[in-house]
Amino acid sequence: MIAAIPLLILPFILYNLGMMGILGSGGVAVFEDTVMSMTMLSGAVWTMDVGDLLIVTALMLLFVEILKATRISSKALMDHLLSMVLFVVFLVEFLLVANAATHVFFILMTISFIDVIAGFSVSMRTAGRDVAIGL
Repeated sequence: MIAAIPLLILPFILYNLGMMGILGSGGVAVFEDTVMSMTMLSGAVWTMDVGDLLIVTALMLLFVEILKATRISSKALMDHLLSMVLFVVFLVEFLLVANAATHVFFILMTISFIDVIAGFSVSMRTAGRDVAIGL
């Protein structure tokens, strides 16, 4: 059952903890804190904020979720159902909570939507290969 829990719940929880001020400076301002900056060969300075790091983490977890969608088991349906529930929670929070109306949260919500669509698509494609029609 634990394997069916969508991994994208981690960025969702981290965003909400940051939004409540538990992770740092308080409110959504924590996502604008600089994690690192680097001077490029061109002379431009590239910076990574906490929000950017959260998005990169969510993208890595999306990759793992898509790999999970290729497995064929009874847990796959529960995994897709929970991913859909997580996307709906993302959407409701985005529409109803003022601090969730940020570009970081919107991108996290979009990643969750891609997880739902990709999960169903990959599972349907994989299941189609497993069906053998005997003559």
